[in-house]
Amino acid sequence: MTNYRLWFAAPGEVEVRAERLPGLAVDEVLVQTAVSAISAGTEMLLYRGQWPPDLPVDETIEALAGAFAYPLSYGYACVGQVVAVGREVAAGWHGRWVFAFQPHQSYFAARPETLLPLPEGMSPETAVFLPNMETAVSFVMDGRPVIGEQVAVLGQGMVGLLTTMLLADFPLAALVTADGYALRREWSRQMGATAVFDPTTPDVLAEMRVALQDDRPYPGADLVYELSGNPAALDLAIGLAGFNGRVLIGSWYGQKRANVDLGGAFHRGHMRLISSQVSNLHPRWHGRFSKTRRLQTVWQMLAQHNPAPLITHRFPITEANKAYQLLDQEGGTAVQVIFTYS
Repeated sequence: MTNYRLWFAAPGEVEVRAERLPGLAVDEVLVQTAVSAISAGTEMLLYRGQWPPDLPVDETIEALAGAFAYPLSYGYACVGQVVAVGREVAAGWHGRWVFAFQPHQSYFAARPETLLPLPEGMSPETAVFLPNMETAVSFVMDGRPVIGEQVAVLGQGMVGLLTTMLLADFPLAALVTADGYALRREWSRQMGATAVFDPTTPDVLAEMRVALQDDRPYPGADLVYELSGNPAALDLAIGLAGFNGRVLIGSWYGQKRANVDLGGAFHRGHMRLISSQVSNLHPRWHGRFSKTRRLQTVWQMLAQHNPAPLITHRFPITEANKAYQLLDQEGGTAVQVIFTYS
């Protein structure tokens, strides 16, 4: 058996290396990966060399601990089956299907407490969406939408679409979205958006504000999600927000920079910019919520909504370079890209 493991070798360069199977400690299990998902927003920062060099890879995920440097093995959405157990691990783990926050690779060893068993009957291609759904759940929690509010979501990549999907369950007055790619706009409509726009069209700000307000007397959005990954979209987000509106920034920009106009409507509008990131719960939730409780909610949302149809491309792990080239050069043709393992 060969362990194929993906490495970001340098900006614009990925390698899939054939390695030995990882050694198995007495308190570990060996998992054979079935599918793993590319997190396009984060992984394209690595691929394009836009990761902040002084930022640790991920201090909250054991498999990704450590300082950033190329070459780097990365990824955090693996689903597979336990094929061997250490002698101190309960035999019941053998054969279980599990999710793991692990880099893209054919096999990995892990302690059982770091694994999340799949709910009964859930397919690997549904479970692999867990990190993105957890991010969407976290964004909805931090944005705190209220019945009857006018809400906009900028960016309909994978996390943006899942956020729209969850928001569509709320009794909102309007749910308006924007994305530059036609394929994502079509999926946004299917997810439940009441109006969908191309942000590159002339007068898009005015048209989106009309769609948000309709015949109601409250101009602008009560809540705007900026999930496009483009810091220049902050001006559109601020322009959409009404007086005392909330702008939740869920995008991670890495080293990307843009000028933001804070001297006009923002200055007089008593708006609030909200930073939201899934690794840690906002302090306001600590009284009643833990990561475990949030994950229970995430499993429920995956079972209820089943985002697997959003998978547009499947690549064998040995053809990983094609997947990243696709996302880099033809991103508008893809929604979710996954790796398969044989």
